[in-house]
Amino acid sequence: MNGGCLCGRVTFQITTFSPFLSHCHCSMCRKFHGAAFATYGTVQEENIVFSIRDDALKIYQSSYIARRGFCCYCGSSIYYQFLSAPEKFDIALGTLNDEPDLNVAAHIFYDSKPKWSGEFNDPLPKYREEHDLAK
Repeated sequence: MNGGCLCGRVTFQITTFSPFLSHCHCSMCRKFHGAAFATYGTVQEENIVFSIRDDALKIYQSSYIARRGFCCYCGSSIYYQFLSAPEKFDIALGTLNDEPDLNVAAHIFYDSKPKWSGEFNDPLPKYREEHDLAK
């Protein structure tokens, strides 16, 4: 599965996702994506290969627990990564060129959702904070 930023300076190839995708409603993800929520899929480091031109991938430490990767040319949000788990990349699914063969499993940080985004009446579980979806 391939993906990349809007300008094409940051591309990647994923061999497999971890089986759980999620919609994150936390304020940092909303700001990073400029949207009501962000949708991510976790990829182990050995299952992703990045190709970066013109030193385009920049890293921003957004909190004491996480950092975020983005293209400094076009501004595309690429991933977030917990500092405690540098072997995992949570890839922004909007950057994919292909459709994953997985469905979103849950909403996380649902209590952080802004009122203006409305309620989500889908059947997905809605977790107050982060949740280990593998449990």
